[in-house]
Amino acid sequence: MTSGMTFHALWPVAFSLLAGCASVGPNYTPPPLPGSLADHPPGAFAETSEHPSAFSAAPLTQDWWQLYHEPRLDALVRQALTANTDLRVAAANLEQARALARGTRAAAGVQTTVSGGLAVGEVSNGGVGPTSGVHPSIDAGFGVSYEVDVVGRIRRELEAAAADVQAQAAAADLTRITVVANVVGAYTNACAAGASLQVARHSADLQAQSLALTERGAHAGLYAPLDVTRSRALLAQLQAAVPGLEGARRTALYQLAVLTGNAPNDYPADLAHCQRIPTLAQPIPVGDGTALIRRRPDIRQAERQLAAATAGIGVTTAKLYPSVSLGASIGTTSRKISTLADRSALHFDLGPLISWTFPNTRVVRAEIDQAGAAQQAALAHFDGVVLDSLREAQSALTTYGHDLDVNARLRAARDDSHRAAVMEQRLLQGGTVSQLEALDVQRSLASAETALAASDTALANDRVRIFLALGGGWEAGPTDTPRP
Repeated sequence: MTSGMTFHALWPVAFSLLAGCASVGPNYTPPPLPGSLADHPPGAFAETSEHPSAFSAAPLTQDWWQLYHEPRLDALVRQALTANTDLRVAAANLEQARALARGTRAAAGVQTTVSGGLAVGEVSNGGVGPTSGVHPSIDAGFGVSYEVDVVGRIRRELEAAAADVQAQAAAADLTRITVVANVVGAYTNACAAGASLQVARHSADLQAQSLALTERGAHAGLYAPLDVTRSRALLAQLQAAVPGLEGARRTALYQLAVLTGNAPNDYPADLAHCQRIPTLAQPIPVGDGTALIRRRPDIRQAERQLAAATAGIGVTTAKLYPSVSLGASIGTTSRKISTLADRSALHFDLGPLISWTFPNTRVVRAEIDQAGAAQQAALAHFDGVVLDSLREAQSALTTYGHDLDVNARLRAARDDSHRAAVMEQRLLQGGTVSQLEALDVQRSLASAETALAASDTALANDRVRIFLALGGGWEAGPTDTPRP
């Protein structure tokens, strides 16, 4: 039930509550890092020392995609940041959170009411004498009120709203990073598929020449029919790789078009002929684990969600306490419009109002327990995001380091095959070897180039995963990040 009491009866209670004004629920403090990280903050990544030529401990630049020195790629990233639909959704969600926060702040301020009405009724005479009859009654009034934040409920609501806005801002940053990484990945995949297509078609052409020589040799009785069958099967196998690579390139182009806000078929026409995989001319700047924790937006989002959940405990706890409002109102009541301004028609009220809905404390206590459990879940989520971020970064760096080793060996094999092909060509010109033998060496070189192209593609994708895992692109403000 709700009771309104007079100022004279309740001023001692009101002022005692105001004197002890404090916020219910726990005060929020940034959480410590989980597990052993609390005592030993993460330092340099191990791979930076194991592969010093591939990694740099320098801080990761925000516009990391510009390290490729690809003007075409830079233009596509700018276009995606302007027109991508996921970014539009993230921006709308952020604006919604800001609007909710503005509403919460507005609700905490002075509230005004204006009232007016016309009624017809019979005025009671209290049982004495004849009734006064049926008359019209005109009412008009204006009031102001302000809720005193006695137990800190409003303060906690404002804290929760601000944390929600910051969490949505971090989510928008995460979307930006993901979109940029996807643009770079699609661009890389389109060019990598073009490079692989060039190698695959060259391999198929060499095998077609070998098949023609084998067929002529079989007609002359130099080779068995089985050799022709094997050569034809190898040609079909090599040719079968071409449609798959063409489909991969077209799929990457479709993805790139959609990422930049266009229809799938409106992809950049010039990229349909790209055959050079974008690479870096410098070591990858990775920073260290501490910088990673400060930078990654999903960690910032989880930390702000924890702050909002902590404030929610106070909002729920405030249900156990009364609310105090200070207000004033002035109005007039008259039977005629012409007498509304008469002094006898005016009335006013001034004073505090204590409103207390006596709750079912067991229900409220259960809601407080729910809010506490939600806060613990948010803390566990924060810990998990921190640990997963370090795992993702270290795994991406480790995979890249191992793929670098594989790539170095494949490159050496390709170079050896190239030297062998050059020597075989000289022998062919001197008549020492047959043309078919020279083509076999050329096929070996083409096979080595195919393996190297696949390895180059893997390295290009590894770099994108590294930048995504490192959270490069947007830095957090000083108040939005946990302090390790």
